[in-house]
Formats: sequence, C-alpha cells, structure tokens
Amino acid sequence: MGKGNPFGNMPNIPGIGNLMKQAQKMAEDSERIQEELHNERVEASSGGGMVTAVVTGMGEILEVKIDAQVVDPEDVEMLQDLVVSALREALEKAAELKNAKMAELTGGMGIPGLF
Repeated sequence: MGKGNPFGNMPNIPGIGNLMKQAQKMAEDSERIQEELHNERVEASSGGGMVTAVVTGMGEILEVKIDAQVVDPEDVEMLQDLVVSALREALEKAAELKNAKMAELTGGMGIPGLF
C-alpha cells in the first residue's frame, strides 16, 4: 500500500478525503435517523376512533386497540375492515415520516437502499 493512501497503488485523488468524511457523516446521520424512526410512534384510527393502530416510524406494528363497542359477532367483517384501515393509515403516516427524515439526510436526493 502507498503511504497515506488507503487505496493502495491508486493515484491520489484530490478531494477524496472530504468525500470520505461526507460519506462517514451520512452513515452516522443515517444510523441516528433510523434510531429516531424506531423510537417514533405513529398512530391512526378508523371508525371514529373505535380502532387505533400504533406503529414505529420504521413501520413496525406495535399495537392495535379495539373499542369493545365495535366488537359485534354478527359483523366480524366490519371489524376486520376497520383494523385494516387503521393499520394502512398508520403505515402510510410512518412512510411519510420516514421519507421526510430521509429528505433531511439527503437534501431531497433519493438514494436507493440507504435504509
């Protein structure tokens, strides 16, 4: 390996040090944002608040709350629809939050596979 060049015998590329520092900072910021998203709670409800879903900013489902008044053995399908609706809305909100945090990290540039 060449002296001071982490790329062995490759020529010294001007600005590579700054580029590597920026990449390291982006990796650290990405890790911080992922941690924030894992700790963030997003809530959505359906049926006028009869069913509530809570997810993390990363889209992990944490809980589903169902008001006893909406539990009708004669209409299980309605309850299922309310649960799906609340979960979809919560996951959409989580995706919006994640996209906003990503835009904060990348300055609005989409970088596939960042997290």
